[in-house]
Amino acid sequence: MMWKSGMAVAIFAAAILSGPNGALAADADLVTKAPPLVTPTLPATCTGVSQFFLTDCVLSWYGISVYGTVDTGYGYQTHGAPFNGAYQQGVSYSVQKMSRSAMWERAPSGVGATNIGIRGAESIGGDWKAIFQLEAGFDPYSLQLSNSAQSLFDNKGVPLNQQSANSDSSRGGQFYNSVGFVGVSSPTYGTLTFFRQNSLTLDAFAAYDPLALSYAFSQIGFQSTGTGAGITDTARATTSVKYRYQYGDFRAAVLYEFGGYELNNGADSAVQLQLGGDIQHLGPGTLSLDAIYSYEKDAANLTLGGGATNLAGVPITFPGQTITATISNNTAWVGLAKYAVGQLKLYAGYEYINFAPPSDVPTTLEASNGALVGAGVPLTAISGTAYSGLPGSGSDKHLQIMWTGAKYSVSDNLDIATGYYHYIQNNFFVATKAANCIASSAAHSQCGGTLDAISGVIDWRFAPKWDLYAGIMYSNVNGGLSNGYLVRNNLDPTVGLRFRF
Repeated sequence: MMWKSGMAVAIFAAAILSGPNGALAADADLVTKAPPLVTPTLPATCTGVSQFFLTDCVLSWYGISVYGTVDTGYGYQTHGAPFNGAYQQGVSYSVQKMSRSAMWERAPSGVGATNIGIRGAESIGGDWKAIFQLEAGFDPYSLQLSNSAQSLFDNKGVPLNQQSANSDSSRGGQFYNSVGFVGVSSPTYGTLTFFRQNSLTLDAFAAYDPLALSYAFSQIGFQSTGTGAGITDTARATTSVKYRYQYGDFRAAVLYEFGGYELNNGADSAVQLQLGGDIQHLGPGTLSLDAIYSYEKDAANLTLGGGATNLAGVPITFPGQTITATISNNTAWVGLAKYAVGQLKLYAGYEYINFAPPSDVPTTLEASNGALVGAGVPLTAISGTAYSGLPGSGSDKHLQIMWTGAKYSVSDNLDIATGYYHYIQNNFFVATKAANCIASSAAHSQCGGTLDAISGVIDWRFAPKWDLYAGIMYSNVNGGLSNGYLVRNNLDPTVGLRFRF
C-alpha cells in the first residue's frame, strides 16, 4: 500500500502529535527532524469496527490514510468564561480579560486539538516520495470548525463581563485550518512542501514543551503568541514553502510565506530559519538543541477592546467592545533545549520578540484574510501606531517567553509531566506617559508586566488509541499584561478522554 511505503510523513506535526506511540504527545521532537532513514513497522489496516476502536490499526485505502483526534473532558475554573463553540480552545483554560467567575464547564481538546485529516505518500523514483496532508481542527462538542476570529465577532458589541471565551488565532474556519500541503521528500535531499503549513516555531515548540502545546495545561499551547513568533495568526501560513534537511545529527529548515492577507495569511510576508542538532552520549543521555530566527512584515493581530479602566487596570464601565487589528513588524529569536535520559526528559525554551512599527498599514482587511474567514465582513478599525516611530506611540515592545519542565514515562502507557511558563513585557510607553505606569503598572497595556503559569498532568493510555488524563494549570497576570482584566488568575482542574486514530 502507498501509505506503508511513505513514512516521510512521519515528520509531519499532526502525524507525530496524534500518533499511537506513548501517552502524552508521543515524542513530538521528531517533528523538527528530516525523514527517518529506516522505515519503521506500521500498524495494520483496519478491517472491522471493533478492530478500529480496540487496536492500533489505521484507516487506509489505496495509500490514503484517514486520521484524527477527538478529545473531550470536563473541568472547573476558579475564574472562567462561558464556552464558545467557534473558539479554538473552547474555554478559558488560562486567565483572559473576560475571565470572571467560578464555573464547571465542558473542556474540549485539553491535551490535544480535536481534528480530522487525510495524508499519504507515494514513491516517485529513487528515494523520492510525493507527499500530502490535509487537516481540519474542530470542536468536539459544537462540531464547528475551529474559527477563533468568529469567536471575536460573536462578542463584538458585548460588554466584557458578559463575553464568552474568545481570542484571535491562525484558525479561521477553513476546511484546511490546520494544514493543507503537498510536496516531495527524500532521506538524502530533505523534504520540500508547499501551501498551508505550521510555522517552524509551532513545530519546534511542540517538540520542546513538556506539555506538548496542550490547551489546558500549557501556557504556550493555550496562547499561540509564541508559536506565531509575535502574533497568533502567523502560527500557520497558507501560501508558503518549507524545506527541511537532516544530515546525521544536524538539521536545518527554512520557511518562506510568499503571499499576503489576500491569500489567507496573518502577515504581508514572513521568513523563518532554523538550525539544530543532537549531541549523542552526553553523559548518560542525549542533548537536543534548536535555534530559530523569524521576521514578519505587517503582521495583523485582532483584539477586542474599548472598555474604560481606572489606574489599577480594573474596568469601571462595561460598554460593548469593538475589534481592532494592530499591525506590526515582528522579529523573534528562539533557543530550545531538551535532555533525554532513560524515561526522563528535561525541557527548556526561550523566545525574545520585538514588535516594531509596520512597513505599511492597510486601510481594510478583507474577509478573505485568514484572520477573518468566517466573520463575513471586512475590518476597518486598524492601528499602525502601537509601537515606536509614529506620532503618539511608544517605544518598541519587547516580549520574552521562557519555560522549563519535565516529562517522566512511568511505563510505556503512563506519562507524568509538569511545566512552568513565564512571560515578561517591557514598559514601551513614551517618557511623557511613563508616570501613568509608575502610578500603577496595570494602568495601561503598554506598561511592563508579567504572566506566570505552572501546570501538571498525568496521562494514561489504557488502550492503543485511548487516553485518560487529569491535570491542572494555575495562571496569573500582573502589570501591563493584566490591563483591563476582570480578574488576574485562574485555576483549571480538568479531566478528559482522548481517542486518536
